[in-house]
Amino acid sequence: MYTQAMDTMGKDEMRQPAVRSADELQLEARFNERIDAGEFIEAKDWMPEHYRKTLVRQISQHAHSEIVGMLPEGNWISRAPTLKRKAILLAKVQDEGGHGLYLYAAAETLGTSRDQMFDALHTGRAKYSSIFNYPTLSWADMGTIGWLVDGAAIMNQVPICRCSYAPYARAMIRICREESFHQRQGFEALLTMMTKGTPAQKAMVQDAVNRWWWPSIMMFGPPDDQSPNSAQSMRWGIKKFSNDELRQKFVDAAVDQAKVLGVTLPDPELKWNEARQSNDFGAIDWAEFWAVIAGDGPCNKERLAARVKAWDDGAWVREAATAHARKHAMKEAA
Repeated sequence: MYTQAMDTMGKDEMRQPAVRSADELQLEARFNERIDAGEFIEAKDWMPEHYRKTLVRQISQHAHSEIVGMLPEGNWISRAPTLKRKAILLAKVQDEGGHGLYLYAAAETLGTSRDQMFDALHTGRAKYSSIFNYPTLSWADMGTIGWLVDGAAIMNQVPICRCSYAPYARAMIRICREESFHQRQGFEALLTMMTKGTPAQKAMVQDAVNRWWWPSIMMFGPPDDQSPNSAQSMRWGIKKFSNDELRQKFVDAAVDQAKVLGVTLPDPELKWNEARQSNDFGAIDWAEFWAVIAGDGPCNKERLAARVKAWDDGAWVREAATAHARKHAMKEAA
């Protein structure tokens, strides 16, 4: 759901090998020709090692984001106000688990393993989207996450359906369809509260929007001039639009949707720019963004601890499944 991985790569991960053979240079030239022609790269095709590592990092962190993203919403399943809302939220959380599965499978085609990816997450070496390190304080947060967070995710993810790496692009087609449902469901939940709710419920919606607006527009990553890795990812066709382009599209869409809802976006500098035919908006607190990325957000420790506990508690299931598979294989061999 999330491309912040490309903006947090270290220098060592971005460094190209110092010496390459003539065969490698020839293969890379052919690879670049295919990228320029808009061809898809399949798992068994030759690819530069740096391209492979970039994809492993992005896809695995996208998968981590889907799995960790189940936590703030799962917290509200038992407290949903109606059976209908409970069923919708259960379906959404289930969808997110499926998204993680698709993405882990896509990353595995690049030569990494599920265990390696989980180990990187649980030891803090891998990141997930900063948005999931914020708490969900009220039921209105469920609708607001659907509207703003999933809306930002869709803006990020639809272009990845044309990503140059085919297994990733194919996985994103279904994910984007389901994310679109999540966004519409969130918007509908908020609209119901704003048009049929009590003054207290309407205030609850406004409070949720106030808290989620700025973290949502941070989801697109830092400004282009502070995102040195984006250019190479765009060159390879992994990324189709820059961070600032996607952020602007999201803000413009959200402004019109906020008018329909009847909520106020918490930015006094937000106004229409006739010359640009887009909305101007205020300065983003990037210090907060980098603090959350570094592990100092409101819920970083809580989210990671929950994931590690789930992994440890499920150890017996993995061991039993492995033993069953081994026993079945022995019977087949006999």
